[in-house]
Amino acid sequence: MGRIFAVGVGPGDPELLTRKAERVIREAAVIYAPAATSDDASYALSIVGQFIDHDRQRIVTKVFPMTRDEAVLNPLREATARELADHVGAGRDLAFITIGDPLLYSTFQPIFRILNEEYPHIPVKFVPGITSMSAAAAAAGLPLALADETMAILPATADGEKILKALIAFDTIVLFKISRAFDQVYEMLIQLNLDKRAVFVRRVGSANQEVIFDMSTLVGKKLDYLSLLMVKK
Repeated sequence: MGRIFAVGVGPGDPELLTRKAERVIREAAVIYAPAATSDDASYALSIVGQFIDHDRQRIVTKVFPMTRDEAVLNPLREATARELADHVGAGRDLAFITIGDPLLYSTFQPIFRILNEEYPHIPVKFVPGITSMSAAAAAAGLPLALADETMAILPATADGEKILKALIAFDTIVLFKISRAFDQVYEMLIQLNLDKRAVFVRRVGSANQEVIFDMSTLVGKKLDYLSLLMVKK
């Protein structure tokens, strides 16, 4: 029987891959990579391209649309889980790669749930990756937490009241998936006098990385999906 490895490939810089992640990717017979649309290249795959042998390894790009509609996503996840199980049954080791860490807001987590429920005999091993949060903090020179400081991590797509409470209660707040919710969050920052305590980071670790401290310059703009916002009181 083969094995499934869920591999975090970090935020964008190939040098931020762990040595274990590189080894697992090089050794896998099959590599699965998520993409948002059939026209998009997989960002995770672009990070690890230099470690792949296309003559020996099979690359499978799976499309998972940017939607919260479970009726759309679940059939795609179930079909992917079946494919992974077939590869394992044929004795192939495979790596399912995700940006950041596979256990933090990753595409693989719902698939892992299906594997646990429908294929409990299949071993799944996790290879942690450097998160965009850690890389963004390093790029901005922002200490995330010290001593008894508290920190909250939320998707910016969460209920607005939940975000507001986190901004009030915690010393450091990290908001993933900020692109579509920035204007609403910015209003909260203004309300709480925290707009000067925030930093916006897009595509950290890539050639297109940006670190922005003036939140007012982002209002009303279309923002990159691969962005996050950090607030440090």
